[in-house]
Amino acid sequence: MNQSNERKFDDRYDEMEQAVKDNDKTITLVHPHNSQDKKSHSQRGKEDDSDRFFEDRNLGKILVDQGKLDAHDVERILDWQEKKSLFFGDAARHLKLVSEEDIKFALALQFGYPTAHPSQGVFSNELVAAYDPFGKQAEIFRTIRTQLTMTLADEQKVLTVVSPSEHEGRSYVAANLAVTFAQMSKQTLLIDANLRKPRQNKIFGSTARLGLSSMLSGRIKQEELSLMSEAVPFFTHLTVLGAGAVPPNPVELFSNGRFQSILDEVKKFFDIIIIDSPAGSYRADVQMLCSCAQNALIVARQDHTKFNDLKDLSQMLTSMKVNVVGSIMNKF
Repeated sequence: MNQSNERKFDDRYDEMEQAVKDNDKTITLVHPHNSQDKKSHSQRGKEDDSDRFFEDRNLGKILVDQGKLDAHDVERILDWQEKKSLFFGDAARHLKLVSEEDIKFALALQFGYPTAHPSQGVFSNELVAAYDPFGKQAEIFRTIRTQLTMTLADEQKVLTVVSPSEHEGRSYVAANLAVTFAQMSKQTLLIDANLRKPRQNKIFGSTARLGLSSMLSGRIKQEELSLMSEAVPFFTHLTVLGAGAVPPNPVELFSNGRFQSILDEVKKFFDIIIIDSPAGSYRADVQMLCSCAQNALIVARQDHTKFNDLKDLSQMLTSMKVNVVGSIMNKF
């Protein structure tokens, strides 16, 4: 990160933090999506030889299945592992047969932790919780997930991610939070309710044409929701409902009562529902969404979000009796 990104918040951002802290909520700083985390998070524990050999064979099979190794490579690794008393992954790296990213991805599969390898190119690189699950940014999102889990009651399943204006990272935050909830085996639904400038299809590499707008307009019946929402590759517990075609009348669509009916129905099947919203400048849209969800997470961006805009959004949500669960300061 360059020095300009490391400078301290100025007085206005101190005021911004205090405005959110007045609600006794926690601000979490999210690192920029182009930062690099170079720390190693490998864990080692004492195991008896039989258990270790069994796990190493599984790891080798995963790497073979991925086309990273062949049977001859595995034998070489096992011989080197025994000679040097190393873990299988460490031995494979010593022999330069695989990369550290290959091992991390294989370990995630071995322990049932869904991720995606960057070389597969399925998602946008903004999806750091999928592509770099052991990095600093993903760890921050897991921390936010933990805070939300402790804050939201069991019956509070719906959370709208909001921000005062454009380009503050709402979609980035909503997408990565959805992935982290799915990674803990929570049945998760991500709804792109930004009918102004939708982004979730791009982030998840989806080409679906139908989506939320089709349901709100009555063109698609509520019972056909399962036909439009998409299961996400590698993440069996995550479903995404895209925005669909951008309509000319988002406010009227959100005002017809169908969105609340959709939420009431999907609550029966999902543990957590995360809604990506348009910018707070589209005030009526945000009011409709938050009144249905009743919970909101505010995203602000360092050196971009205006204090008065943040204050106005917070006051609007408070006046609507929406539960503001916290705020995130995004840095990018």
